[in-house]
Amino acid sequence: MSVRLFFLYLLVMSLVTYLVRAVPFLLFRGKIKSRFFRSFLYYIPYSVLSAMTFPAILSATGSLLSAWIGFITALILAFMDKGLIKVAAYSSAVVLAVDLLIRLF
Repeated sequence: MSVRLFFLYLLVMSLVTYLVRAVPFLLFRGKIKSRFFRSFLYYIPYSVLSAMTFPAILSATGSLLSAWIGFITALILAFMDKGLIKVAAYSSAVVLAVDLLIRLF
């Protein structure tokens, strides 16, 4: 790849990133007063993160069974108000244990 092509890609990426961040400020100058729209914007980061994370959870292991068991473990621990590190560590350990059991049998 040539240096010119690299800088062209860099310029296009910079413009797209800037436009995505600047357009909402240009469209909505004042405070958003609609309760519906404000609540909609409040939940967007959670829904986008979920949409990006869930498929990765199911395809991260070689077995769909271990992925689901790890996901359910993480959900249970999260609903029990355990910390993020504990949820990640315990669900990873459960996935590892289930994968090892699957390979044994």
